[in-house]
Amino acid sequence: MSRFFKSAAFPILIVVVLAFFAQKLISPGKTEKVPNYTEFMQQLDGGQLKSVTINTKNNTLDVTKKGQEKKYSVGYPSNTEQNLINTLEANKVQTQVKGKSGGGWLTVLTYVLPFVIFLLFWLFIINQMQGGGSKVMSFGKSRAKRMSVDAPKITFRDVAGVDEAVEELHEIKEFLENPKKFQALGARIPKGVLLYGPPGTGKTLLARAVAGEAGVPFFSISGSDFVEMFVGVGASRVRDLFEQAKQNSPCIIFMDEIDAVGRHRGAGMGGGHDEREQTLNQLLVEMDGFEMKDNIILIAATNRPDILDPALLRPGRFDRQIVVDRPDRKGRAHILAVHTRGKPLAKAIELDTLAAQTPGFTGADLANLVNEAALLAARTGHREIDHNHLEEGIMRVIAGPEKKTRVMSEKERRVTAFHEMGHAIVAHFLENTDPVHKISVISRGQALGYTISLPTEDKFLTTRAELSDTM
Repeated sequence: MSRFFKSAAFPILIVVVLAFFAQKLISPGKTEKVPNYTEFMQQLDGGQLKSVTINTKNNTLDVTKKGQEKKYSVGYPSNTEQNLINTLEANKVQTQVKGKSGGGWLTVLTYVLPFVIFLLFWLFIINQMQGGGSKVMSFGKSRAKRMSVDAPKITFRDVAGVDEAVEELHEIKEFLENPKKFQALGARIPKGVLLYGPPGTGKTLLARAVAGEAGVPFFSISGSDFVEMFVGVGASRVRDLFEQAKQNSPCIIFMDEIDAVGRHRGAGMGGGHDEREQTLNQLLVEMDGFEMKDNIILIAATNRPDILDPALLRPGRFDRQIVVDRPDRKGRAHILAVHTRGKPLAKAIELDTLAAQTPGFTGADLANLVNEAALLAARTGHREIDHNHLEEGIMRVIAGPEKKTRVMSEKERRVTAFHEMGHAIVAHFLENTDPVHKISVISRGQALGYTISLPTEDKFLTTRAELSDTM
């Protein structure tokens, strides 16, 4: 039954039902018998008629009987209008002659409109199935985007703070540049590389850097682009993607958020017949079909490696798994150097000091910090970015922008100050807490004030005493 709802027959059935009801609404069935012309003449001779309107263009009569408000229409022989008018006047029936049709266009519209609705709905279904493509029934084609040759190339010089990951990926670059060097020794390059770590740590940037360094085609696609409501579309897109890659080898396929399609099988609501699982099965088959001569590298990224199917992670598919973690203090300083390149910084700015003030920041957070500082400097009319702009950028990333329109009374501000001072005093006297960096009663986000404590160095373990003091 679930296959029927996913198949193309289901939307067709919906269209047919909608068209049927539309026709019923527009052209309701007539339950009363309409008199013919002979019966009309009998009613006229019997004095039962109150008024008659003669429509000369379509030869119809709109008839109203005595004691009734409802009209009925009946046709009459052409070229008999004058005799009909004389007869009606002789029987003292109110008579009116009209020279235009009262229902011709409405009658045509009644029959045409349901088919127009059907056609428009069907075109909508086709457009959804093909994903906006120009070819009819092209919904099985891959949605992978190929990076243009003319696009600015990203290299390892643009990547900082993840030196171990860059070192691992250097080998991939060398294989794509000179595969014979490895094949001569019988070495087999990893078929797949899985990059995993928190969001914003530079997984996509690393994949683009490998393609930029090697100078090969780069296909980028998201895991969610494979799965659709129609059965077989995901598997078809996987086949088409790898077919394109083979035609453009050597190349790199980058699959972002692979957990959308590579989730552990059996976890879906549809069981073994789930469309996502069919897509995953096809992906496993295609990865097994790699040959050394194909020179295709699959790089995937995820934030959730724990939910991926074990068959996807086994050697021979994703041979190499690289952690892309949050950068340490030295890494943050290098990342800040990359993002401040070409920007006018004040001479007093020390990137290492700024890196010490941003523990736990990812590469994306640091890029946002520098951008916020540059925007603030431009907004205030400065020609260079100074310490105050960067400090405000840090606060915007951590707590959001200032709530300048939030007006607190003096009493509320005083209570907030005592509250934040309490945080600061307790943090100062507890042995296992981080030093207090900043106290403020300026509203940001949903907070009326805040107290920020920053560690003096990067921490990788937290003791029970530290947790207790922090609470």
